[in-house]
Amino acid sequence: MAERKRQLVRDELAEAAVKLLAYQGFEATTVDQIVAAVGMSRRTFSRYFQSKEDVVVHMLAGAGAQLCADLRARPAEEAPAQALRRALSGFTHISAEYPDKTLRVTRLILDTPALLARFLERTSQWQDEITGILAERAGLDPRTDLRPALAAGVAITAFRTALDRWADEDRERNGDGSSDLDGLLDQAFAVVAPALDLGTPG
Repeated sequence: MAERKRQLVRDELAEAAVKLLAYQGFEATTVDQIVAAVGMSRRTFSRYFQSKEDVVVHMLAGAGAQLCADLRARPAEEAPAQALRRALSGFTHISAEYPDKTLRVTRLILDTPALLARFLERTSQWQDEITGILAERAGLDPRTDLRPALAAGVAITAFRTALDRWADEDRERNGDGSSDLDGLLDQAFAVVAPALDLGTPG
């Protein structure tokens, strides 16, 4: 119960922080504003997060854990490209349900150097985990076979490319929220699918 309560407080703080950061911008938002939004003290914030950056890292950690869990749960007979694309559906479902908020958070991360650095750090960690999952699904040893690591790298690059294009297209449309992340991911994975094939060459 105590851990559940801590998680609820952490999630409440993160939700308030992300909302303010997305609307006001990273530099314009203070920790005092975040804690005021949820009626907590700065000391309480410090128990859960060391900085504003850590809030976004918390969010990315949760997204990465869900991505890897979804990939592990995909049917063993699915091709890597299909399994990876389906595992990313969690991102597209959220973007479809909350397009305005998701786009603002995405642009915040991509446009703030400190947050972009943490995002790239996190996606690198996702790539390492995806490498292990793909290797296990294909019965390959990632220590001696380059294919799982290369496939994971290609998949993460496809995801980041689609995310960048999604944010850029929304800017071009003056933030009307009509850009389609789901469709962009479909296009990206259709292009890279051959590179994700982990079958025996030749």
